[in-house]
Amino acid sequence: MAVIGMREMVEQVLGVLAEAFEGPHESWSYFTGTGKDGGLFGTLERLDAHAASCTLGRTSIAAHVNHVTFGLNASARWIEGDRTTHSLSESWNVSAVDEREWRHAREQLRAAYRDIRRVIELFAMENEEAMAGAVGALAHVAYHLGAIRQKISFLAVVG
Repeated sequence: MAVIGMREMVEQVLGVLAEAFEGPHESWSYFTGTGKDGGLFGTLERLDAHAASCTLGRTSIAAHVNHVTFGLNASARWIEGDRTTHSLSESWNVSAVDEREWRHAREQLRAAYRDIRRVIELFAMENEEAMAGAVGALAHVAYHLGAIRQKISFLAVVG
């Protein structure tokens, strides 16, 4: 069995990350449902600000989006080599949003996604900590995609 190189590893991480956000680009998927709405962007586009602001359990979908954006930005800095600690509790400070804020939250998420892709491409191969940061960012997003989908399922039942 052949061993893959670091460049191939980075390409695979970026491919799975793209699926997490954009949905699968093929008729099959690594872990999301098929179709463009299988990723985080497609999932969120179906929601208005009211739905995103509903608190289900302890948090709203808007809170998850803010937290994921915060996490992506912190992960990007980590991969670049910045070891500054960040307070995750601050990332949950958003709960309810209006339509303008909801649109802005999704724009911020898209910007953080573009940035993490750029940073993984440039720095993930530099050392083990950088690669771990890239894989960790991917796992974190996948978890929150599942959590958001669970909240949407609950909204459909009660709504």
